[in-house]
Amino acid sequence: MMIASLLAGLGIVQLSFQLVNSAYRSVTWSAQTRDTLTRTGTLEQDVRVLQDAVKAHQDPTYLRALARCRGFVAVGERVVVASDAPETPPGENCKALRVP
Repeated sequence: MMIASLLAGLGIVQLSFQLVNSAYRSVTWSAQTRDTLTRTGTLEQDVRVLQDAVKAHQDPTYLRALARCRGFVAVGERVVVASDAPETPPGENCKALRVP
């Protein structure tokens, strides 16, 4: 009878350990799943930004605007600069594109 009680006690301890371990793994798994989904969303957004950048670099209108941003002018244009214009390095008047 004593051995049966001892085995029943060990079974209860093992069952309790397994229940606590399962709960811990469930909470850990949920947190990791949430983190993974967040990271996946961020990476998908980065891919869209990069795809838009690739499309923009193949567009002649965008390339013309980028060249103008860098300080280039078209043939036949005159550059007029105000005498009190601030000194800005080339490319400072361009809108920065966030690339991951």
